[in-house]
Amino acid sequence: MRQFTTGDLNKQVGDVTDVASREPVILTKHRKPRFVLMSYEHYERMRIGGDPRRAYHVSEMPEEHTELFAAEIDRLARGEGYDDER
Repeated sequence: MRQFTTGDLNKQVGDVTDVASREPVILTKHRKPRFVLMSYEHYERMRIGGDPRRAYHVSEMPEEHTELFAAEIDRLARGEGYDDER
């Protein structure tokens, strides 16, 4: 995700909005993330749930995800999965 300052937005609104039309953009103020600028289409996909990606708190994770997560943690604990991923 690209980052611009709020000053960049004032000086280069065309460049910033061009990038935001393709992907969400972080706008920073005093070196801290303050805003996200994105296309209306991307916002609508997020708002209506058209984006299948979702984050869960571990206590709210669906059972099938909990099982997959536990299996991968066990695999990594056995030392598998480090050297074979190139």
